[in-house]
Amino acid sequence: MTSGLPFDDIRALIASMPGPDLEAAAKARAHDAILTKPPGALGKLEMIAEFLSTWQHHYPPRADRTVVAVFAGNHGVVKQGVAAYPAEVTMQMVANFQHGGAAVNQICKAYDLGLKVFELALEQPTGDITVEAALSEKDCAATVAYGMEAIAGGCDLLCIGEMGIGNTTIAAALACGLFGGKGADWVGRGTGVDEAGLKRKADAVDRAIAFHKGHLDDPLELLRRLGGRELAAMAGAILAGRMQNVPVIVDGFVATAAAAVLYKADRTALNHCLFGHVSAENAHRRLLGMMGKEPLLDMGMRLGEGSGAALAAGLVKAALACHNGMATFESAGISNKD
Repeated sequence: MTSGLPFDDIRALIASMPGPDLEAAAKARAHDAILTKPPGALGKLEMIAEFLSTWQHHYPPRADRTVVAVFAGNHGVVKQGVAAYPAEVTMQMVANFQHGGAAVNQICKAYDLGLKVFELALEQPTGDITVEAALSEKDCAATVAYGMEAIAGGCDLLCIGEMGIGNTTIAAALACGLFGGKGADWVGRGTGVDEAGLKRKADAVDRAIAFHKGHLDDPLELLRRLGGRELAAMAGAILAGRMQNVPVIVDGFVATAAAAVLYKADRTALNHCLFGHVSAENAHRRLLGMMGKEPLLDMGMRLGEGSGAALAAGLVKAALACHNGMATFESAGISNKD
């Protein structure tokens, strides 16, 4: 990993985030107005084209170099019986990604998306959040910095996703710490726990919140205490996207929980993000609602691994193909309304 940033430097980056490019947005709206269609006829596809121009800080918008970044981590809380699978499955799934056998590999192939997989010390699970902090401040900050490398080499659009046995419990704990409530409000079945497993998840979240209750007012401190390496890395990737004018598509519940840390630090921190889908993990819809975010898709998916974000990237590419490739009324020789 890189040497890392202390939390004060991360806060300074958040405070210095660039805003929208309103001139690029205006150019996108002006071009949309002369395409061979009635105004507004493409609905949200029109919004997507304008959104990308706004946050890429240039016109026309592009998604030729779209990267799906999947971050993988392991969690000490798994020892509390919160997961349907053992922790070693995380490493096995990473190998599956690397060999092209996962769902996200197929979606990336279908839409010509790049795929990067980041292993985050899988042999060393984070601390069990029910009895200790997940990470030290140094390790958490270093992992945020590592996540910022997701866009190294350049890209037009970044999709973030994750893999980590037990990380829906981590996401539930983070959401609970950030927005309040009880464990039962935020936990779901994840990869398929039974009723007893669901109760263990809720209990683990409640115990974690009680153990860390004196530190619930600082989002970055919550990230290090209740989060995990893949969540810290995703937060770093989102922040890097903002600093380098790369819009981000956020995947499901776990990725959204990572994004929520930045939202709590600054309500504008996710303005450059699209939320790819709402997952079948019930708390995801609630978490999106807490931040006033609307998903692009609702497909009943709950896989993780960036699959929903990658699927939404196909929609984004279609939106840009229409915006950049359609004829104008003048070029097509079609009469526009007066």
